[in-house]
Amino acid sequence: MKSRIAAAISAASLAIASVVAATPAAQWASDPGPRGAPAGAGQPIANLTDDQLRFFNNALTRFVSPEGVDNGLGPTFNGDSCGVCHSQPATGGTSPSVNAFPFVGPNPQVALANENGAANKLPFFVKPNGPIREARFKFVMQNGRVEWDQPDNSVHDLFTIEGRQDAPGCVLAQENFDEAREQNNLALRIPTPTFGDGLIEMTDEATILQNMRANQAAKRALRIGGRPNYNDNDATISRFGWKAQNKSLMLFSHEAYNVELGETNQMFPNKRGFFPNPPPVSCIYNAQPEDRTNMLPLGSDTADVPSDDDQFATFMRLLDQPTPACTGVSCSASIRNGRALFTDVVKCGLCHTPSMTTGNSATTTINPPGLSNVQANLFSDLLLHHMGVGLADGITQGKAGPDQFRTAPLWGVGQRVFFLHDGRTTDLLEAIRQHAGFGSEANGVINLFNQLDEAQKQDLLNFLRSL
Repeated sequence: MKSRIAAAISAASLAIASVVAATPAAQWASDPGPRGAPAGAGQPIANLTDDQLRFFNNALTRFVSPEGVDNGLGPTFNGDSCGVCHSQPATGGTSPSVNAFPFVGPNPQVALANENGAANKLPFFVKPNGPIREARFKFVMQNGRVEWDQPDNSVHDLFTIEGRQDAPGCVLAQENFDEAREQNNLALRIPTPTFGDGLIEMTDEATILQNMRANQAAKRALRIGGRPNYNDNDATISRFGWKAQNKSLMLFSHEAYNVELGETNQMFPNKRGFFPNPPPVSCIYNAQPEDRTNMLPLGSDTADVPSDDDQFATFMRLLDQPTPACTGVSCSASIRNGRALFTDVVKCGLCHTPSMTTGNSATTTINPPGLSNVQANLFSDLLLHHMGVGLADGITQGKAGPDQFRTAPLWGVGQRVFFLHDGRTTDLLEAIRQHAGFGSEANGVINLFNQLDEAQKQDLLNFLRSL
């Protein structure tokens, strides 16, 4: 194996020498940062019918509408709308920032902590200029003690509705996140962008598996594996979430509404407390499920019939893939060179597959390009990979273990602010370096990246920021 790795690195070194650096030699490569307008994201896929566009716009309105306790918020929650977490650089994206385009203000979780009289303390990991975050516990905590023989893995919401004016009588203290950190029982996540999710959903399993089996010699030489996270019961490939833990957008939207906002729905009809404890009766105010199909009289707008959760799935399904800043010869020499380095030299594309073609979508859009037979430029293989001890979060989801993550799609990365699953850095170069570590499948690729000169590294960064 060592000889194969050495051979691959040697071959890559020759390839590096053959690629002409398109930017002048620089002292140090650096992340150019999120690019500005236009956003190039947040629009529906092309050629929707009038009815389909009506459903999309109805879903968009619901996606950004805040909820109160009377609508279903709580007893525990991380946000009061989907749009709170998914707004950069447009609705449906990822965590917002005061330092990016467009200017959207400070982290909205800061205000949510005490909104409407709530008595929450701001967790140490939530900062005005930091990312939206959710927290998970690796093991069950009871009375400040970790039960190391009882895995948890679930989301523990940051806030409760105790003290809110619309939640009279609710008594439910926040989790002690400081205590969880001290006992190494805390794992953090940031939101994943939802642009192009309909194309990911419509990518056939056969296409994913064929791509997994491609370029096996190169992958073996660099010790790259990768496998799907299969959904329990039906044994089909899951593909959404940091660990590809969600099978479909319908499941993803219903689960997020229940987990992140605390609102019950037809798929998740029960209120959440802090696992393994249910919420107190004093904090439950509405009949359940709170979100449901609207049985409207004839003559009403049919777009109002689906539940909020169903419409959230529609919104994400019809969101187009991000548009890069340039393509082909319209890109600068630096960006063109960076793409060649990305795929041909550093071999990032062995995991961050530049594109896959979707299958047929007969019921959602029938007018091309729609969702059928579309080239999805996702830059991901949608597989799980071991990322080593440096990135391991200690959380198991489905068949994804403590250090395994889905290859993050890179489309739209040019306008993202926070990187890696926990948002630990805003520096794209640092995010690349963090891929290396004991047990990481990316070590061989990062070795090749480190062999680039500074001008070539800059070209690769410029390419990524063009996506």
